Amino acid sequence: MPRLSVEMSNTVNLGFLAPLSGQAESWGLPGLHGCRIWESWLNSAGGLLIGGRRYPIRIHAFDCGDDPAIARDGAMQLVQQHDVKLMMMLGGDSFAAAADYLSEARVLTSTLLPSDLSPDTRHVIAPSEVHPIYVVTGVEWLARERPDLKTVAMCSQTDAMGLPSLATYRAAFQAAGRDVVHEVQYPAEGADPASIVDPMLAAGPDILCWCTSYTPMVHALTEYAYQAGFTGQILSCTLDQYDALVARTSVDFMEGVVFQFPDFDDPALREKAFFFNQPNVFYEEYNNLYPGSWSAVSWEYAAILDIWHAAVDKAGSVSTGAVMAAMKQLGHVTHAFGPAEWWGQDIYGIDNALVGDWPVVEVQNGKARIVGFESIPAWLSQHSDLLRAEMRDLGQMWEQRAERRDVGPALGARVIGR
Repeated sequence: MPRLSVEMSNTVNLGFLAPLSGQAESWGLPGLHGCRIWESWLNSAGGLLIGGRRYPIRIHAFDCGDDPAIARDGAMQLVQQHDVKLMMMLGGDSFAAAADYLSEARVLTSTLLPSDLSPDTRHVIAPSEVHPIYVVTGVEWLARERPDLKTVAMCSQTDAMGLPSLATYRAAFQAAGRDVVHEVQYPAEGADPASIVDPMLAAGPDILCWCTSYTPMVHALTEYAYQAGFTGQILSCTLDQYDALVARTSVDFMEGVVFQFPDFDDPALREKAFFFNQPNVFYEEYNNLYPGSWSAVSWEYAAILDIWHAAVDKAGSVSTGAVMAAMKQLGHVTHAFGPAEWWGQDIYGIDNALVGDWPVVEVQNGKARIVGFESIPAWLSQHSDLLRAEMRDLGQMWEQRAERRDVGPALGARVIGR
C-alpha cells in the first residue's frame, strides 16, 4: 500500500462518545479512564509516527448520558470542532442516532455492541468486545473439563444485551450436547431474584447460567442461589466486582464459578507476548488512579486504540479508508487476546467484527484466574448454523432488527449500587 500523505494539525484527535453519567455511566467512564492511560503512555513515548513525523494524541470526550439525541449532537461537535480520526462509542441507541451523520462524514467508528454492525454501517468496527459470541468458549471449556455437568437452567433479560446472549448460550449448549431444562426471560429493568431462580432450581440443573445479566442482577441471582443452598456450577458472561460476591457469600460457594473476563494481573496474560500492551502494568496503574472502578469496560476501549494504532502505523495515514484497508488487508490482526480474524457476515451482514481466542476465567480461592484460551473461529467453523438459527428465533439477525427499527430499552448498569 502506498504511504498516503495527510494534512492535519500537530495533534491527532480522537473522539470518545459514550455515557459518562447516568444509568449507563459504568459502560463509558471506566473506558475513558483506560483511554487516558493509553493516551499518556503513547504521548510519553513521543506520540504517533506518521510519514517520519510524530504527532501527539488527544482524546476528546463527550458525555451523551442516556439520551440518543445528545449523542448525535456530540458526534457532530467532535467531528466539526476537532476533526476526530476515530470515534469510540458504546453503541446501541446512541450509535443509531448518530449513524447517518457519521456515515456521511466517513468517520471510522468503533462500537462495543456488534449488533450495530450491518451492510449499511461499513465504517463501523467491533474489534474489541464481540458480545456475545465469545460466551461459547466458557460452555465449550465446561463441557470438556467437567463432562459430568449435563443439564442447564438459564435466564436473561429481554433487551439488546440479553436476547443475543440467550441465543448464543442456547447454541453453545446444544453444540456441547447439554440439555437446557429451564429458561427464564425477565424484564430488561430486572426482577425479583426469587421469581427467576426458584423455577430454575426446581428443574434440578447441574448448571445455573446467568447469560449476560447486568451486574446488579448477577449479584442478586448469585446471592439468592447461595441462600437457597445451591451447590452446583454457576456460569455467567460477566462477574464484575466478584470480590464483593465472595465477601457476601463465601469462598467455598464461589469456588469454580466460570465467566469470561480476567483481571489484568493474571499470570496467564504475561505469558502471551502478543497480548494487550503490558496488561499487569496497565491494571496496576488503573487501580492506583481509579480505585474501585475496574471492569471489562476499563480495558476494552484502550484495546481498540491498540488496534487502530497498529493500522495507522501500517498505513502511514489516519484517514478512514487507509486505516480500514490496513486493518483488513495487511496480514493478520491482533486483538486483545492474540491473533484474530474479521468475521460477522453470517450474523451481522458484514465482516467487521474481530474474533480470535478468548479467555475462560474461573474463581479460585476467591480470585479470578484464567484457566484456558478457547478459539471462537474454531467453534464458528463447526456450529455457525446453530448460532444463526437461535439468533433468528429470537429476532436478533441484522435484517430482523433493521425491519423492526425499534428503539430498545437503555442498557443497565455494570456496577452494583447504581
